[in-house]
Amino acid sequence: MENTLGLLALSPPGWGGTLLAGLWASMQIAVGAFGLGLIIGLGGAYGKIYGGPVLRDCLGVYTTVVRALPELILILLLYFGLTDIVNQIMLGLGYDRVQISGVVAGVLVLGVVQGAYATEVLRGAILAVPPGQIEAARAMGMPAAKIARRITIPTMLGLALPGLSNLWLIATKDTALLAIVGFSELTLATRQAAGTTKAFFTFFLAAGAIYLAISMLSTWGFARLERWARRGDPPRMTGGT
Repeated sequence: MENTLGLLALSPPGWGGTLLAGLWASMQIAVGAFGLGLIIGLGGAYGKIYGGPVLRDCLGVYTTVVRALPELILILLLYFGLTDIVNQIMLGLGYDRVQISGVVAGVLVLGVVQGAYATEVLRGAILAVPPGQIEAARAMGMPAAKIARRITIPTMLGLALPGLSNLWLIATKDTALLAIVGFSELTLATRQAAGTTKAFFTFFLAAGAIYLAISMLSTWGFARLERWARRGDPPRMTGGT
């Protein structure tokens, strides 16, 4: 027991500090990717519903391709592809090549993946908003941006939160896939600690406990957020005899 606690100590020779640094990197990427995915998803949802034929077709290809390909392949393609595209643009503008940080690259890559799923989650939630509310707002002369801000988004938020909570949990776990490109997040830090000390069970059990704690806290937080978003809804009917 003492040996296990020593391995997980925050200061050397313990590896607890390394695991926490990996966790911090994972959370930075997960939060950034989830936020970027929400922005892409909201724009994609509105584009699929109200956009022209060309925009709808482009968004349809985007969401279909991203959801069809394995995430590991997408991460490899986007990680190296986006970096190359950015550098080609910089060279074309007469600037030197840039070195994109692992955090920025991870946020961009996972954000694009998250955006495809968020588009469908938010599209379904927007379509579930009672059309009478939107028609009444239009009849009062309310502009489209104000309708979205005052009616559509607040109403659909409670409907979208269960799906968005799943996307957040996926984002926290997908950060582990970035270990394949050498980014030092929690999973790679765990592998390094386990490989150095040969205490594989100890460190992977600790990493599993960390991910479980994140999942439980996230589920609790999203449940409270959903109750807040649905605070104006009528009480749900329950069956009985």
